[in-house]
This record gives sequence, C-alpha cells and structure tokens, in this order.
Amino acid sequence: MKDIHIKNDSGLLALALRLVVGWTYFSAFWRRVALENKLDPEGAGYIGEKFNAFLPNALGIKPMIQYLVENPDMLWINMVIFTIVEGLVGLLIMFGLFTRMMSIGVFGLAMGILLGSGWIGTTCLDEWQIGILGIATGFVLFLTGSGKYSLDNYLIKTNVSITKKKWFAWLGSGVIPIKDSIFPSVVLIGSIFILGMTLMTNQVFHGGVWGTLHNKSVKPKLEITEGKIENSTLSFDVYRTEGVDVYGSWVIAIELVDKNNKSVLKYAQEDLAQLNKKSIDNYYVAKIKPGTHSLVVPLGAKAKLHLESDNLTHLNKGSYTLRLTDISGAFWEHDIVKP
Repeated sequence: MKDIHIKNDSGLLALALRLVVGWTYFSAFWRRVALENKLDPEGAGYIGEKFNAFLPNALGIKPMIQYLVENPDMLWINMVIFTIVEGLVGLLIMFGLFTRMMSIGVFGLAMGILLGSGWIGTTCLDEWQIGILGIATGFVLFLTGSGKYSLDNYLIKTNVSITKKKWFAWLGSGVIPIKDSIFPSVVLIGSIFILGMTLMTNQVFHGGVWGTLHNKSVKPKLEITEGKIENSTLSFDVYRTEGVDVYGSWVIAIELVDKNNKSVLKYAQEDLAQLNKKSIDNYYVAKIKPGTHSLVVPLGAKAKLHLESDNLTHLNKGSYTLRLTDISGAFWEHDIVKP
C-alpha cells in the first residue's frame, strides 16, 4: 500500500513541473542581480526599459504600466519588488515550501506577463506562451501541492506544529481541503477559465482563433500626433507602438511637404544623428535619442520633437504633410494645418 500511495502522490508526479517553473522565475532574479545588474536605471539592459516596451498593446493593465514608466522612481521600486518576488516564488516552488501559496504567486506573475507582454514575440509568440503556460502551471501546482521531495513534506513528516493548522493545507501541501463531491467541478471550472483566457488572449493579441493572423512584433510602427507649426518650430509627438522589442526603429528622414508634395523642410540622416537632445522631450523611461547614423526609436518610447528652421517662419497658411521614414523604407505620415 505504501508503494501505491507514493505512485499516486500527485505532488510527486508534478516534481519536474515544479522544478522547471521554479527555475524559470528564480532565473529572472538571478540574471538581473547575480549575472548582470539589470536594476541600474542608467545601465544597459535596465529592466524598466523592457517593462516600457509592454506599454503600447498591453491588455487591461496599460494605465498601471503608463503610470510607472512616467514616474521613474516608482518604476524602479516596483522593478526591485517584482524581481525579489520572482526570486522568492521561484526558489520556494523549487524547494516545495508553502507550495500552494507560491503557486498563487506563479499564477499572478504569469497573468502579469500575459496581459502586459502577451503580444510580443517575433516568431513563436514567445511572451504569450510563457504567460499562458505559467497560468496553467500555477493552477496545477495549487491543486497538487508538493509531494515526497519537498520541504512541505518534511515539515508534515516531522510533525511541525504549523502543519497541524487548517491554513497549512491551503498554503502548503497535503490533502487539499475541498470536498470530494465538488473537487472535480473546481478542476473543470478552473481549467475552462484558463482555456478561455488562452483563446481570448490568443485572438486579441494575434488573431490566432479566427480571422487574419497578425504579429505586432515583426515590423516597426510609429504613431505621429499633435503636429503643430508655430513661428520657426515644427513640433509633434512620435510614439513607437509595434516592432521587435529588442531592436530599435531607425528614422533616417523627417520631411514636411506641401500639398504639391514639394519639400519645405527636411532633416536627413546626418541631421538626425546630430540632433540636439534638447529638441527631444521624452515621456517615458525608454528614450528616443540620436544614434550613430539615425534617430533611434525603441519600442514603447514616446517623445515630443521640436525642429527649428527659418524656412518655417514665413510659411504660407494651409495643409502640410509630415513624413517620417525608417531605414527599412517604411514611412508614416501625419497631416498638419498651419493656421
């Protein structure tokens, strides 16, 4: 009977799942703190800039992300807390200590990844897969707890007093205190909810259930708004909302043309590479800035540009078109009326 009990220990059967998902989250902490310092706001690879890349197409949590990227101090505090939570959740899941409470942490972290960055992924819908599989894993580990090879099991076997408390079965391991008559329904309802979340986000982010498939991570897209011509200054907002998250968009030309498509102002590649940083007012922690050969626009970055030219001083009233051209040949336009 002892062998049969061990073979049917669901927590033991989930050991590989527990170890792998635990390392997945703990490794995030390890990478940012031990291998590199990705919590330095001034350093390359700052995690806050990665978080900023989630903003354009986040689902449901966009206002929270926007608030944080507009307030760098609060963003840094939250990135530190987030990193510590990931490290603790991952480590305790691997060791099997307070497994059910940590599984809720896995579920919550995965939900944040899914809603924030589920739209990102150039080839395999990377972030969506990580998020949705993390949610399913968290649910399964909550149901199973941890088995033979876990600290929860050690505490139970050695009769530590906290394991006698009613709350330990809910937060640790052991027989989950749900009536046998309703347990299958709990599993079914939870599973259907997670499947529904899977299908819904797959459709919203990628059109993966019906209609036309789309991937917002393949090509850069810039949104141009708030265009104005006042005296000798052309000002406008530019916001990068799509494209590869680890790769910038390189703007090699900014041009203003009249209704006859005649150029009245043009900043060429060399001009943009040497653009005065005072001409760029960034809104978020991910910053638009001059690069070696162009104007670099990271994913999620938004800024107001102020371009000066004497050609604008005596410009006739009427309609004009502002055009931004990427090094790939793609371009985006915005209509401006000079009063």
